[in-house]
Amino acid sequence: MNIEIREGQISDCNSIARFQIEMAWETENYKLDPDTVLKGVGTVLGNKSLGIYYIAESDNKVVAVLLTTFEWSDWRNGTVLWIQSVYVDPQFRKCGIYGMLYSHVKNIVAVDETLKGVRLYVDESNNQARAVYARLGMNGEHYRVFEWMKE
Repeated sequence: MNIEIREGQISDCNSIARFQIEMAWETENYKLDPDTVLKGVGTVLGNKSLGIYYIAESDNKVVAVLLTTFEWSDWRNGTVLWIQSVYVDPQFRKCGIYGMLYSHVKNIVAVDETLKGVRLYVDESNNQARAVYARLGMNGEHYRVFEWMKE
């Protein structure tokens, strides 16, 4: 299987939005509004200051997606990339595709002195994802995320 990693483009909007809807349902049993998600994905694709999608493609088909967003760290005087909205098409799971996406992002951080690290959050009950992140050398021991979201 030949996998290419690249930045997302506006032509990927529908694929990314579909993956986000599937991911929310699969991981949290949460039904997202398709129009809202499509607009949200389009907004990011049109404004890199909000985030950058990375696409894994096989034979010109989008098979996985990962979004990075930005957190300023005054402790490090630089930006930390947050990984969000990760989804791998079920037919392509357990093939190392997330690892390829993660390595791509980690390499971007490694060569850019203004970037200081990579973070992500994961649902406590998502044991499979937690195992993958640990296997790739990520440490989940320091922080617990708390949130308040307006419905």
